[in-house]
Parts: sequence; structure tokens; C-alpha cells
Amino acid sequence: MSTHKAALCKVQILKLFLTSARCGRITRFHGVCGLSTSTPASSAKVCIVGGGPAGFYTAQHLVKTRTDVQVDIYERLPVPFGLVRFGVAPDHPEVKNVINTFTQTAQHARCSFHGNVRVGKDVTVEELQEAYHAVVLSYGAEGNRTMGVPGEDLAGVYSAKDFVGWYNGLPRNSELRPDLSCETAVILGQGNVALDVARILLSPVDILKKTDITQHALDALAESSVRRVLIVGRRGPLQVACTIKELREMVNLPGTRPEMEASEFEGIAETLKSLARPRKRLTELLLKAAIETPGEEELERRNRAERAWGFRFLRKPLEVLPSTDLIRAAGIRLAVNRLEGDGEGVRAVATGEVEDVECGLVISSIGYKSLLIDPAVPFDTRKAIIPNTMGRVQQTAGLYCSGWVKRGPTGVIATTMNDSFDTARTLLQDIGKGTLDVSTVKPGSQGVSALLEKRDDVSKTSKQVSVHKAAGPDGLPRCVLQAYADQLV
Repeated sequence: MSTHKAALCKVQILKLFLTSARCGRITRFHGVCGLSTSTPASSAKVCIVGGGPAGFYTAQHLVKTRTDVQVDIYERLPVPFGLVRFGVAPDHPEVKNVINTFTQTAQHARCSFHGNVRVGKDVTVEELQEAYHAVVLSYGAEGNRTMGVPGEDLAGVYSAKDFVGWYNGLPRNSELRPDLSCETAVILGQGNVALDVARILLSPVDILKKTDITQHALDALAESSVRRVLIVGRRGPLQVACTIKELREMVNLPGTRPEMEASEFEGIAETLKSLARPRKRLTELLLKAAIETPGEEELERRNRAERAWGFRFLRKPLEVLPSTDLIRAAGIRLAVNRLEGDGEGVRAVATGEVEDVECGLVISSIGYKSLLIDPAVPFDTRKAIIPNTMGRVQQTAGLYCSGWVKRGPTGVIATTMNDSFDTARTLLQDIGKGTLDVSTVKPGSQGVSALLEKRDDVSKTSKQVSVHKAAGPDGLPRCVLQAYADQLV
């Protein structure tokens, strides 16, 4: 039976979801990945695009609030849970506990998950709108914000998103193979993701072995030569974007010591009284790590440390410097900034000074951005979000959005939860008011599955014809047959 047409029961699929992160090859399939349910024809059929936190939180609120709502979640990956699965650091298992909640939603009789479906390519948003009463776009922020500087395409320069995907087992990043043979790595950005990357680069392998990090990443990190990580930001210590939990983990990371420039903290202690409590606690910890004289026990620990990390403030990348063969990164040139303004209006202004830092690994952690997946969807290219009012996509009836594609890539999982619940409430209000018409019968997943199977059959036939033509009349060599078989699955 074709893997595109195989129907797997919900329990089997959930077991696959929870155990397949280390698989090198995942079978492609379309169709409902759940038990068939008898849903009344008059029920409201809602399609959610994106199987990450925003998608599952939206689905959770919909199926719990009304008993006449059927939800189908479509995800471009074969497995669900998005950044909770592939974006959370492997040494933060407690953050992944939310997967238990998502699993309960996936097991709900009126919720089904459809993996390996690329909305915008395999099926259009307009086709989904024809099959469902409402479509919710919750596909997150798949794009990377680029530095926009010369040399960012050199070998040894990576986005944090791809690097995190590599050590977390995201299929498309499994072949990244970063070169960790250098002594110094520079991370651009000072948010939680930047600190996650720094911590993974510097963590003792014995600690990483106890996590669910992928084996290929563990093997590479065991052979890593990286001994120093600089975490660079364009503004100052009062604007650092990480939270105290992540900073505390760096300060206490075994086998490491902080190395920072005391001059970058001048005048910071005097501002503590005026800071809000969360920022005050974060700044106090930062000052303690950077400039306070450590106690005897901490001093001894730092003296034994073989690896070091530190923030570098008031620096902006100007150019990634190439090696002599112009192939690899050998350093980075940074503009030295100063701050102008006060409070929320503070901004970084270049002084004209520059600083070169020797390094062989540059990781850009300056943010994600959402992408337009279908030209039929309104999209603000400047803000990289879908224009909306309380989750209603502007000028498009029956179309909604939640999560990062709705508000931008900010906040933690709890932020996404509340945001997604708000969108679900908006949708349900529209049903209640009658502004969203659910009286007509819609085919839902049956219509979409039929469409996908038809296109798969056409695609398969097209590939077969093209392979035979390329092979000539003498038949197909074994290597070509294997390559063709790999394409079909």
C-alpha cells in the first residue's frame, strides 16, 4: 500500500511522534493521522495551519469550548509540536512538558493531525477555505532575519535557528555539520536562544548525554575545540533580552567562567533602584558575574574552568572576515556603539570605532520572521506578520491567525497560549454572532485528502516518466532506481 494512502491509528502515530526525533529518514504521507470519527454534517469544521504551540493551543480552546467544532491541524513536518520539539534546548526538558497537554488535544475525538502537508504548495489556502468554514494560520516564523553584512554567506556562519534545529534533530538541519574546530565562537544577539546556543556549545558532554540531544550533535560537541563564546549585542547591559533563568544557567555552568569588560558596566549599579523588579534582579546577577569579586569557592571554581563565556555590549556586526582562501569565516568586524536617549527610547549609535574579533564560528541569533506561504493571504512584509484585528485577518472573511505570524516572534510559550486562546475566542464569537456562516456543509479533511492523493498520483507519474526518459532505452541502473524510490517516500 502506498505510504501516501496509509491510515494509521492515533495511538500509533502519537508513539511515532514521541520517538522519531532521531530518525534520519521519515516516510512521507498524506491523510488523516487519527481514528475516524462520526462528526455531524452540521458541525463547524476548522482548519489550523501549523502544528506548533500556537496551533495546538488554538485547537485546544476550540474543541474544549464547543462540542460542535471539528478541528484538523495541518503541518509541513511529518511530526507535530513545532518549536517545543525542535526549538527548546535539550537540557530544558521541563519546558517540553507542555507536549503532554498537546498530546491530549491530539487524542481528542474531534481533533486530527495531518503531517507532511505543505500549505501553499501541496494545497492552497483558498482550497482549504473551500473545504472548511474557517482557516486559522498558525505556522509561526520559519524565516531567519539576516545580518545584511558582507561575509555572512561564508562557511562557519549559521543562523541560530538552523543551529538549534541541528542539535534538536530537525530533519532539514540534520546535514548541517557545523565546523567546531575553532577556539572562539561569536553569537550575535543576547536573547534566550543565544544563551541556549552558548550553553550547548560549552556544556560538558557528560551533562549533554543526560539530555535528549541528537547523537550526531553529541558526537560533534564531544570533539569540539570551542573554548570561548562571546555573546554580542548592539545595546547595553540594561537592554539585554535574556531572562534571569537563562543567565543563571550560564553563570553556574560547570567548567566555565564569565569573562566580561568591566568598562561596559560603568554607571549600571547606580540605576538599580529605578528598575522594575524583573530587570533589577537580572541586572544584579549580571553585575555579580561581571565585576564583583567572587568568594573563595567561586574563585576556585573559575580558576579550574577550561572554558569561558561573556557578553560584549555596544557592538554591531559590520562584516564577517574571511580566511585567506576566502572560503571560511576567520573573524568578525564590529562597530562600537554608544547609547542615546533614555528608557524605552534608548538607541544605539555608531561611534566610528571598529573592533575585529578572531573567531571561526559565527551564529546569528537576531530573530526569526514569518514568511508569506500563499499569495492569496494578506501579509505585511515590513512587520513580517499577517495584518489582523484580534486574530481576524483583515479583509478576508473566515480567515484567522494566531501565534508569531499574528503578533511577531516575541514572548514565551505562555504568551503564545494566551494569544492563541484570544484568536479561538474571536472565532467562536463570530460563530455565535452568525458573522461566520457554518450552516453550509463542508467536506473538511475528506476533500483535502482526495485533492492531495490526486496530486500525489500525478506527481508520481510525472517523476516516473522523467526518470525513464533520463535513463534511456537500456533500462534503469540500480542507483537510479534507488534514488527514484527515495523520491517517492
